[in-house]
Amino acid sequence: MASSHQLLSLILFISTLLIFLFTSPSLSSSGVSVSSVDPNRVTLSVYYETLCPYCSNFIVNNLLKIFENGLISIVNLRMIPWGNAVLRPDKTFQCEHGPAECVLNTVEACVITIYPRVDMHFRFIYCVEYLALEGKQTEWASCFDRSQLGKVPIDCYTSGYGNQLELKYAEETSLLNPPHTGVPWIVVNDQPLKEDYNNFVAYVCRAYRGSNVPEVCRSFQVSIDSSADEKPISPLCYVDEDKNWTPSSPGKKIPSL
Repeated sequence: MASSHQLLSLILFISTLLIFLFTSPSLSSSGVSVSSVDPNRVTLSVYYETLCPYCSNFIVNNLLKIFENGLISIVNLRMIPWGNAVLRPDKTFQCEHGPAECVLNTVEACVITIYPRVDMHFRFIYCVEYLALEGKQTEWASCFDRSQLGKVPIDCYTSGYGNQLELKYAEETSLLNPPHTGVPWIVVNDQPLKEDYNNFVAYVCRAYRGSNVPEVCRSFQVSIDSSADEKPISPLCYVDEDKNWTPSSPGKKIPSL
C-alpha cells in the first residue's frame, strides 16, 4: 500500500501536470502565443539564493526591466534557486543565509514548477525578493495573494517534493563550467557574466541572432569591454563566505506582469 507521502507526491504531480496541460497549448513559458515565440531566443539563466541581498537587488531592480522594455520577447528566462547551498551526504541542505533561506529556495522551486509560465512565477519571486530587501522576508506567504497565485506550492514544500526539485537544481549548479564563485551567477546562453552581470542586457542583445530585434537592443548602447580591468564589478555573495549583509534599498512596488 502506498504511503501517505507517496500519495501526496502523486497528487502534486497530477496537479502540476494538469496546470501545465491547461496553460502550455496556447501559451509559452513567458505568456506569449506559441506561434510568436522566437526560435532564436537567448537563454538567460539566473542562479541565485533567496536571501542574498545582491540576488534580491538584481531581481528587483534589474531583472524586472526585461518585462518592461520588451527584452522578454527574445529571452528564455530560467530561474535556478539554489545558489551557494551545500548538499550534505544525507541529502539535506545547508544554506548560506540559514534555514529560512532553504525554505524560501524550496518554495520558489515549487512555484517555478507548478506555475511554469515565467510571467506567473516571476511575480512571486519578485515579491519575495522585494520583501527580503525590506527585511520583511518572514511575510513571504503574503506573496501568494499579492502575485495572484494559488497556495499549491505550500503543499509541494510540506510533502517533500520541493526537496526533490532542489536536488535537481543542486546538480545543475554543480555542473556549471566554469564553476560559479558566487551569486547572482548569470549565464547568457553558455557565457557566464561573473561580476559583470548588471550589464546582462548588452550580452543578451549581442547574443541574439534573430530578426525581431526589440527596441531596447536598437537604442541600448551595446558595448561589452573585453578588458577585465576596466569592467564594472558587481558584488556577489561568494561561495563559502560568511558576512553580515546590509539589505539594499527596495525597488519598485510589486508589478502586474
